[in-house]
Amino acid sequence: MAIGNRQYLIVGLGNPGKEYEWSRHNLGFMLIDKLSSEIGIDKYRRECQSLVARAEVEGQVAKLVKPQTYMNLSGEAVACLQAKHKLAEPGENLIVISDDLALPFGKIRIRARGSAGGHNGLKSIIAALGTNEFTRLRIGIQPEHPISDSKRFVLDAFPSAAKPEVEKIIERSAEALRAILRDGVLKAMTEYNNS
Repeated sequence: MAIGNRQYLIVGLGNPGKEYEWSRHNLGFMLIDKLSSEIGIDKYRRECQSLVARAEVEGQVAKLVKPQTYMNLSGEAVACLQAKHKLAEPGENLIVISDDLALPFGKIRIRARGSAGGHNGLKSIIAALGTNEFTRLRIGIQPEHPISDSKRFVLDAFPSAAKPEVEKIIERSAEALRAILRDGVLKAMTEYNNS
């Protein structure tokens, strides 16, 4: 992804509501909140079934987005924003942040394109946009032990003892996102995908 004067949509996936605030499935929301806090944003406006804030990150103009559609319909919000702002092709300006049950806990994976990998939020976005050509930053939540109910696991809150570690993971993920905007997706992949 070339760096230039374009507007980015940075979409953190999650579910709205207090009961999901600290859930594993809400790492996308957590990362958007982290960025907002670093930049000093405390107000979002409602647009396209989303909470949206305009920001400048690493010299790039961006909209920080938290879809309020619930995970499985995230694509409706993203497609609406893409159309409303007449943004370029998704691969040029869309970055989606999600949790990933197939990745070990805390690992970060950046990709310029790819499948949904079983993630319903990504599935919804790919279906709504008609392409999988967009950047994604995935954050691993895979447990060390087998789980019998993956849906319940992703919707459960992190244990309170894990909070300091989760905060470190969010911090590192924010650094990775800044690297995508500053250096481009390929360089960011080299730096963060193997750590």
